[in-house]
Amino acid sequence: MRIAENVKKFRLKQGLSQKQLAQSVGINQSMIAHIESGLKIPSLAIGLELAHVLNTTLDRLCGN
Repeated sequence: MRIAENVKKFRLKQGLSQKQLAQSVGINQSMIAHIESGLKIPSLAIGLELAHVLNTTLDRLCGN
C-alpha cells in the first residue's frame, strides 16, 4: 500500500522517529508502526495531520 511506504519515506526524510511523528500528530507510536506496515489505514483527519507534519500533501502521501 502506497500510504504505508510514503509515510515512512517522508518520516525518514524529515529525520523523525516513529515516536516523534506520533507525538507531533497526537497519536501513539504503535499506530504509526501499524500505518507504516500497512496494517492500518489512517483516518482522513490523521492523514491530513500526517501530511502537515511531514511537510507534504495528503495526495502525495496516498499517491505514487
